[in-house]
Amino acid sequence: MKQVRFYDTAADGLLKFAVIIARSRGKWVFCKHKERDTYEVPGGHREPGETIEETARRELYEETGAIAFSLQPVCVYSVTDPDAADSQKSFGMLYCAEIEDFEPELHSEIEKIVLSEKLAEYWTYPEIQPKLLEEAKRRGYIDSDEVK
Repeated sequence: MKQVRFYDTAADGLLKFAVIIARSRGKWVFCKHKERDTYEVPGGHREPGETIEETARRELYEETGAIAFSLQPVCVYSVTDPDAADSQKSFGMLYCAEIEDFEPELHSEIEKIVLSEKLAEYWTYPEIQPKLLEEAKRRGYIDSDEVK
């Protein structure tokens, strides 16, 4: 089982991913990838030359079509896979976003976005994504009654 840990800060060079817990008009924003039957929060890999915030902004746009939004950093997280031969640890930055407006069409590997009053039941990364939501709640970025 993957281990997820949280930190206030980390060296910028360690941050390889940005993950964004997004809401729009009081609803959660989830992505459904074309090749999966599960749901996920937007996010992805940092590209060379990008700041981690630029990664978050790019991924939020690419995966949801968000064109007007606010973005707030929450914390750094790490994921360790103890089943891997080298117990590799990867680091990312967790953000929260409030999306005000979307493009009418998606131009990525995402099949569709879903706006929901409830959290997703079938997560793409069930060992990671619910823990990220819980940490955002614990740190006060999400109301406690929104994450159950």
